[in-house]
Amino acid sequence: MADQDSLASLFEEHRAHLRGVAYRILGSVSDADDAVQDTWLRLSRSDVSDVANLGGWLTTVVARVALNMLQSRKTRREEVGAAWSSEDAVDRLPGGPSPEDEALLGDSVGAALQVVLDTLEPRERIAFVLHDLFGVPFDEVGPVAGASAAGARQLASRARRRVSSSSLPGYTARQARHREIVAAFFAAAREARFGALLELLDPDVAMRADEAAARLGAASESAGADAVARWLSGRARGARLALLDGEPGAVWAVGGNVRVAFWFTIAADGRIARIDLIGSPDELGTLDIEIADVPR
Repeated sequence: MADQDSLASLFEEHRAHLRGVAYRILGSVSDADDAVQDTWLRLSRSDVSDVANLGGWLTTVVARVALNMLQSRKTRREEVGAAWSSEDAVDRLPGGPSPEDEALLGDSVGAALQVVLDTLEPRERIAFVLHDLFGVPFDEVGPVAGASAAGARQLASRARRRVSSSSLPGYTARQARHREIVAAFFAAAREARFGALLELLDPDVAMRADEAAARLGAASESAGADAVARWLSGRARGARLALLDGEPGAVWAVGGNVRVAFWFTIAADGRIARIDLIGSPDELGTLDIEIADVPR
């Protein structure tokens, strides 16, 4: 187990990210700071020597802490009939928001999103924030939200529909950027441009196929940009770009019937962090699929 000074140093490397996650979930700078402090206390009492991805572990912990706080707040609000808004939360800070707070409130997604997030149910909010805003895969979101990976995807989908209907400029720009990334990825894959694929993939990208997709010839699991790029290079000619629950992705269809959906998780830096190949008819049936281009 690392000593306290080493743990503290590692924690500080992730503090800004954790604060951003907690703020998006809670809508309050002061509550976000409380959640981050609680996360530090949990880290200081835990043996993380076997944790391969400390950032992911911390993100999961701070999300669970924030979800507990959010659910507790919701219960109190229902009991006393109190209103809550992110603006009120900031106004209550002594002396108003600090420069660091201003940066947090004015990030690339925009503070206006917080107003919409405040209308979501806690588990929807968790799923949306972790996956759509911070690129956490659904199989990691699920345990935090108390759901399966498919259940977490549905929670995020319900939240996404509400957010998308609000036409927030920052979120709309994010969606457009993600569509560009996915389109560029498939163009490179179809043309077997290996170098271009590597540039679009996170070095630690994972690609996983469910049993149904694997039976159709997909690799059940690949890890690392080199392995994923080599498998996909030249193999995507039959894929068609599509929107999956409003998110950019692709499908492979036979006779007009979708057989496999390609679901992308895109990290905050714009690189593809994960690709899920979904072939289960039951799970495909839960997706709202809108094919966005013509066959190639």
